[in-house]
Amino acid sequence: MLQTITDINNTVNNIVWGIPAMVCIIGVGLYLSLRTRFIQFRRFGHTFRVTIGKIFAKSDAAEGAVTPFQAVCTALAATVGTGNIAGVAGAIAIGGPGAVFWMWVSALLGMCTKFSEVTLAVHFREKNQHGDWVGGPMYYIKNGLGPRWRWLAVVFSVLGILTVFGTGNATQVNTITTAVNTALLNYNIISSDSVNTVNLVIGIVIMILVAMILLGGIKRIGRVTERLVPFMAVFYIILAIGVILVHVQNVPGVFASIFQGAFAPSAVTGGVVGTMFLSMQKGVSRGIFSNEAGLGTGSIAHAAADTKDPVKQGYFGVFEVFMDTIIICTTTALVILCSGVPVDYGTAAGAELTISGFTSTYGNWVSIFTAAALCCFAFSTILGWGLYGTRCIEFLFGSTANKPFMLVYSAVAIIGATVNLGLLWSIADTFNGLMSIPNLAALFLLGGTIAKLVKGADAK
Repeated sequence: MLQTITDINNTVNNIVWGIPAMVCIIGVGLYLSLRTRFIQFRRFGHTFRVTIGKIFAKSDAAEGAVTPFQAVCTALAATVGTGNIAGVAGAIAIGGPGAVFWMWVSALLGMCTKFSEVTLAVHFREKNQHGDWVGGPMYYIKNGLGPRWRWLAVVFSVLGILTVFGTGNATQVNTITTAVNTALLNYNIISSDSVNTVNLVIGIVIMILVAMILLGGIKRIGRVTERLVPFMAVFYIILAIGVILVHVQNVPGVFASIFQGAFAPSAVTGGVVGTMFLSMQKGVSRGIFSNEAGLGTGSIAHAAADTKDPVKQGYFGVFEVFMDTIIICTTTALVILCSGVPVDYGTAAGAELTISGFTSTYGNWVSIFTAAALCCFAFSTILGWGLYGTRCIEFLFGSTANKPFMLVYSAVAIIGATVNLGLLWSIADTFNGLMSIPNLAALFLLGGTIAKLVKGADAK
C-alpha cells in the first residue's frame, strides 16, 4: 500500500514539477512582465526606496493590520527557509552549477509574478468578523473573477490546508531536530541512545511556542517575524560572505561554470548531468519552491498590511523574491561551489552539502552556528505557513475554525520531531505544486486588472 502511494505521488509530482508546469510558471511571469512593462526592472530603484529604505522608519499599524514591513517579514518567514540551504544544494547536485543560472531566470520573472500576487491581494482583500484584513489568491479569485469562479478559490484553499501540515510544519520541525542532534552529537553532549527523547522534548517546546504565537493573532506573528527574519538573514549572509572571501580566487571560475553549465552541463559535471533541460528543471523548480512566486501564498501575509496603495505593497513582493533567491540562494550556491567541497553530481544532496562548505572553511565549530541558522529558518517558516493555513481554513469555514486549526497545526510539531518524514515531504511537495495551478490561472485572467493598477500608479 505504502509503495503504491509512493508511486502515485511520484508520478503526479513529476507532472506538477515537470517541464510543462515550469513553462506555465515562466510563461505567466513573462506575460505579467509584458503587461506591467517589466515593472521589476524599470522601477527597481524605486522598489528599494519604498521597501528596504523604510525598514528603520517607526510606524504603528491600525487595528486588525500589521505594518508593511511586518507583512513582508511574515511572508519572508515562510519563504526564507530550508529551501535556501537544502534546496539550492539539491539543485546543484542534480542539475549541475548551471541550475543556479536558471534559478536566477525564474527569480527575475518571479519578481513580477510576486508583485502581481501582492498587488491583487491588497486590492481585493476584505475584513473578517474580527476586523482583520484577509486576502490572498482565494480572495482575488472570488472578488476579482466573480462568484462563478468561487470553486477555484475553494480548490486553492483545500490544497493550501493539505500543504501546510507537511511543507509548513512537520518537515520544518524535522529539520530543526536534525540540526540540533547533529550539533549535540558532534560535541558529545548527548548519546545516540537519547536522540529520540531529545526529539520529543524539542517537538513539545516548538508546539507550545507556535501555539502561543499563532493564537496571539496577526500582530504577534508580525512582531516576532520582523525581529527574527532580518536577524537570521543577515547572520547567514555574513557567514556565507566569509566563505566566499576566503576563496575569492575561485569566484571567477565559479561564475564561468554557472553560465557554461546552464547550456552545456556535461562540460562542467564531467558528463554526469548531460542535458540543459535537467539543469533548467532543477533550477526553476528549486527557485520557485524557495521564493514561492507563482504559488500565491506570500500574498496572504501582505494582504494584512496597513496600506491603502496595492501597488506600493506590491513592491515588497519584488524585494522579497530578490532577497530570497538573488541574494540568499546565490550566497548558498557560492558557498558550495567556491569552497571546493566535492559535489557528487547526479546524486541527491541536501543541507549537509551546504554545511560542508562552511565547515571546510571555518572548521567543525561552525556547525553550532549553522544549526542555529537552520533552526531560525525552519521556525520562521512554521509561523508563516501557520498564518497561510489559518486564512485558508477561515475562507472555507469562517473564523470560528481558526483556533481549533491553530491548535491542531501546533500539535503536528510533535509528529515532525519523532517520525520519519520521507514520504510526507514528497506528498507535501506535490500539493505545493498543485497550489500554483489555480493561482496562475487567476493571475493570467486578472492580467488586465494588474496592468490598470500599475498604469494608475505610474500616472501619480
